[in-house]
Amino acid sequence: MKYILDTHTFIWWNDDPQLLSEKVVALCEDPSNKLFVSLASVWEMQIKLQLKKLKLSASLESIIEQQQANNIELLTLTTQHILNLSTLPMHHKDPFDRLIISQANMDNAILLSADKNFELYDVKVDW
Repeated sequence: MKYILDTHTFIWWNDDPQLLSEKVVALCEDPSNKLFVSLASVWEMQIKLQLKKLKLSASLESIIEQQQANNIELLTLTTQHILNLSTLPMHHKDPFDRLIISQANMDNAILLSADKNFELYDVKVDW
């Protein structure tokens, strides 16, 4: 299966895995699953780091490199992902989350997120 880690899921997987549900840990540890983190999440984390609203256990660059070595792939943003935003209802105003929802929707992926707002969309969410 194809899974996209929400931003907080990616951070917790790296820094505080005990905050993840048992189900999410099992899904992330299953080598048959393909795991992705969106470039929208990388962008969001970089902004929050600069605003001092986020603190990580290591540099963002090293965390990304480490997680790529652990088979978490970067999911690029396409023009179609962005244009697909026009089809999403405005249940959620966060632009980064909306991009991740669009990617999951278009790429037939399941989101790994504790964010209950994601369930308002026509997208699969596991937690």
